[in-house]
Amino acid sequence: MATNITDENGMPPGGLMSWMKQLNPRRQELIRPVLENPREFVLLSVRAAAAKVRTDPATMVRIIQRMGFENYRSFQNYLRDLSIANATSLDGMQESARTLANIPDYLNATMEQDVRNLNSVRNKLDAKRLASAAKRIHGARRRLILGGDLAENLVHYFEHHLTLIGLPVLIATTVGRSLHITRSIGKGDVVIAISFRKGLRQTVEGMQRARKNGAYCIGITGTYVSPIARLADEFFVAPVESNSFIDSYVAPMSLANLILVACANYDRDTSLSLLREAAKEQRQGFRWFETE
Repeated sequence: MATNITDENGMPPGGLMSWMKQLNPRRQELIRPVLENPREFVLLSVRAAAAKVRTDPATMVRIIQRMGFENYRSFQNYLRDLSIANATSLDGMQESARTLANIPDYLNATMEQDVRNLNSVRNKLDAKRLASAAKRIHGARRRLILGGDLAENLVHYFEHHLTLIGLPVLIATTVGRSLHITRSIGKGDVVIAISFRKGLRQTVEGMQRARKNGAYCIGITGTYVSPIARLADEFFVAPVESNSFIDSYVAPMSLANLILVACANYDRDTSLSLLREAAKEQRQGFRWFETE
């Protein structure tokens, strides 16, 4: 029997492949449909789940424990995160159609989900971890932010504000840029990798290269099952769940703001000095439209 060493969420260390290796071939085939179709099993009791894969509840529990999960409830939590990570834009639209009837319903449901996502960040806020991340970012030889697709917006948001307080960064939002720049990132550098759902390949693999070279990697992602969470030195979770075809970036934006505020106040005097210079341009700079 494998030892049940789990994290604070009841999940064993390592990834899916390492968990599956704990099972014999027959049990791997029994549990495979559950892992490939988590949305179909996440709400089922252990008895119902076992019946669906044509086994008995005791065998199902033994398989789950052999994989390293503390109990069936922790396995259900994993399936929930897995179903969220694997969700598509189509899934969101179809799910909402089951319970909602008109545009006001859709709008209210969207706002309520945004609030739940934001509360998730607020309820799990750990100021000490954020302060530690800010210290790492300040002390880095170089700073690199990785992210692509929709997360590119957060990459540029971080870049703008970190530069404003005297922490210039490199960014990589394309496959080629991520591939080449992470080859030279290493010891003494900090990488912030941002990716949600299943994890964008260019971001995950870029972070892996940088970490292998000795860089310290901070991940921002949407679930604990994300490869970003599993492979980073430190990670923060901000859900992007939505009742529609979009990903909700309310919580990731809030998390970005928290990290930026921690960075600005880590060396408050320097930040204020630089912001005084920036204020002159913000008041009278040529970029701003002035009425006659």
